[in-house]
Amino acid sequence: MRLKAKKSYGQHFLNNEFIAEKIAQSLPCKDTDSNILEVGPGKGILTKYLIQRTKHLIAVDADPDMIFFLKKNFSEFRDKVIQADFLKIELDKIFNGEPFHLIGNYPYNISSQILFKMLKYKELIPSMAGMFQKEVAERITAQPNTKAYGVLSVLSQAFYEGEYLFNVENTSFSPPPKVRSGVIRLIRKRTHLEECSESHLRTVVKTSFGQRRKMLRNSLKSLIKDPDRLKDSFFKQRPENLSVQDFVELTAEIYKSQ
Repeated sequence: MRLKAKKSYGQHFLNNEFIAEKIAQSLPCKDTDSNILEVGPGKGILTKYLIQRTKHLIAVDADPDMIFFLKKNFSEFRDKVIQADFLKIELDKIFNGEPFHLIGNYPYNISSQILFKMLKYKELIPSMAGMFQKEVAERITAQPNTKAYGVLSVLSQAFYEGEYLFNVENTSFSPPPKVRSGVIRLIRKRTHLEECSESHLRTVVKTSFGQRRKMLRNSLKSLIKDPDRLKDSFFKQRPENLSVQDFVELTAEIYKSQ
């Protein structure tokens, strides 16, 4: 069965075995009893290395042709392949409420949504690794005072330590994408967000970066009703100048009196 990449699923098949093995090894799970969920396995180039790492691997793919291919070519794994849209499945039911590591060559057309889905279930996901479009990978792991630093950076790094691992050139795919790719790893922080609520943090971060070229005194006027507070020199900064902790403390300050 010859499978062709489908634009509707954002498919570009990785064909570099060395890269596939490096991605599979990037998860920090240390034993074969670890639960691993692979997103978008495609033809299984990553899957075959993951099977060597754990006895508890489940793969989810929205494309029925890929599901058929995997079940046919990985007979010992056929009962662990799920046809579903990752963005719509309830992740707490995949391993019956047990924690799991997340990995994949993530479809570029929904990569940001995949990250936000992961954050929703972060209590179940101690680590995530995989490949994104290079610009998205850079945004997730970016540091303050850089152009890449933004909403994805702050909201992911509030809960995870991020690391950009390596680049993947488009020659490693069939068909080659028009963009470059990057592999990252996220490891959940041991400390919990206690100073403010997650929903409030999302509101402040998204409002701030919604007008990223403006100073905070302008972008946050809708959230801070007292104009005197906005006169503080802190609000002369732009959102990319603030650290993740700055955003946490700012959020706590904004909502403490509300």
